[in-house]
Amino acid sequence: MNRREATFEAIAARGSFPVVILGGGINGIGLFRELALHGVDCLLLDKADFAAGATSKSSRMIHGGLRYLENGEFGLVRESLRERNRLLVNAAHYVAPLRTTIPIFGWMDGIVRSPLVFLGLPVKPGGRGALIVKCGLTFYDLVTRAQRRTPRHFFNLKGAALRTLPRLNPGIVAAATYWDAYITQAERLCIELIRDARALNPGSHALNYATVEEVRGGALVVRDGIGGATCAVEPRVVVNAAGAWVDAANARLGLATHLIGGTKGSHLVVDSRELHAAIGDRMVYYEHRDGRVCITFTFMGKVIMGSTDIRVEDPETAACDAEEERYICESLAGVFPGIRVAPEQIVHRFCGVRPLPASAEETTGRISRGHMIEFAEPDTGRPFPVASLIGGKWTTFRAFAEQTADRVLPLIGAARKGTTEDMPIGGGRGYPAGAEEKARWIERAAAAHGLSPARVEVLLSRYGTRAEEYCALPEARAERPLASLPAYTDAEIRWIAAGEQVEHLSDLVCRRSVIALLGDARRDALAELAAAAGEALGWPPPRREEEAARALRESGA
Repeated sequence: MNRREATFEAIAARGSFPVVILGGGINGIGLFRELALHGVDCLLLDKADFAAGATSKSSRMIHGGLRYLENGEFGLVRESLRERNRLLVNAAHYVAPLRTTIPIFGWMDGIVRSPLVFLGLPVKPGGRGALIVKCGLTFYDLVTRAQRRTPRHFFNLKGAALRTLPRLNPGIVAAATYWDAYITQAERLCIELIRDARALNPGSHALNYATVEEVRGGALVVRDGIGGATCAVEPRVVVNAAGAWVDAANARLGLATHLIGGTKGSHLVVDSRELHAAIGDRMVYYEHRDGRVCITFTFMGKVIMGSTDIRVEDPETAACDAEEERYICESLAGVFPGIRVAPEQIVHRFCGVRPLPASAEETTGRISRGHMIEFAEPDTGRPFPVASLIGGKWTTFRAFAEQTADRVLPLIGAARKGTTEDMPIGGGRGYPAGAEEKARWIERAAAAHGLSPARVEVLLSRYGTRAEEYCALPEARAERPLASLPAYTDAEIRWIAAGEQVEHLSDLVCRRSVIALLGDARRDALAELAAAAGEALGWPPPRREEEAARALRESGA
């Protein structure tokens, strides 16, 4: 019996859990850890892999939400900035400050329009001048003044701005620079949160590729999407954290809801030395001509560009289409008019559906990016309440989980036992602060385990302090770089596959690493990755070929 079969058998044998969470995105996983802290046994289920939805297809920004101020969402921005600062500490191995520059093309633009947007009048946002930007960034600095983790903002007039970024559109009058943050390994942070939750409470279980088919006899009928077995699970509370699929998941529970009005956001990953050099180590945050805010920033040697904001009825059909690709590339011309992105420079495309609340608002940018909980009381044939999570974003997942737990705990007679506010996540535990401390950590680990400092540095960047778990393995000292992907080794891939609930090769290349994101999921690399993962998971040669083909399709390579 393999580990997955043993987990499913344990779930079936138990037959009941105080809380069942549907959806293994960041909101569901965040709640899983939150409840584990309070000693609540939870069952977390996802119909696909963990983080397979919008969680792995976001802009990778950990930010306060500067543009939300225009919609009057001051509370959301305050909360987001607090949570951003916590992640900079608790997940320092993956979350880092990001210098951000806003090109400004007028001094007083938006002085009439922005107040009308703020008042909720039917005006499209756009045309934000220096005064409006200054007000927003001043609010940013005021909110974080007591626990400052990033420098204050500053303005450069045209001349200084063009000296710093000479490829910028010379039509600017100024440029504002401030700091937010970004996350390198968003998907891996989800896996770490699951591991942390299980360590806090071994009575909790998380299973990917598992669906709730219906409610029968007051219990959830759970199907293992890998092995095909079913079992009955009686919950006291169900939390629907299925993101864009909330209404579909509710339908399986016998609830007819229309809570979600998703919009898709598409991004491009570009391999352009010219654009990379023009931006440097920063993000450029700018408006397209329709008023939509776009971003371009350097990421692990590539450039990420985005995004769109288009209504979508069925999240299963969401994909980055040719029109969105054209839109994103055109938007760049407004800020870097001398740089063109050629189709062959696009190495990856990704698209996620934001789980926004259903809204009749014509301008999607006006729909709140906040979060809320909708409760459905027990009903005939469903003897348990359902809490549906609406909205939310990466930055605020911990706060959303905390607020949800405070609503759920009284329903099961449990009490809060602590807080996750200052709780390190995974490899962020004991992560070295500053360059000198990091260099000492690398030198010590390299000497202790017989690996080169350069290799330990790579592992530390990928896994944080959990890298030492791998370094201590005998296999690590005998590792061999993959011929087609020498940044990874055979032993490293086997370690990930065996220990992180990998069911398909696409899980590994898309959600346990950034291989697909960086455009490295090529046929030759996938064949070699399938061989290494297959060795750990017992895949025979035909299965390895199938997994490589599946990963090629999912990664869009």
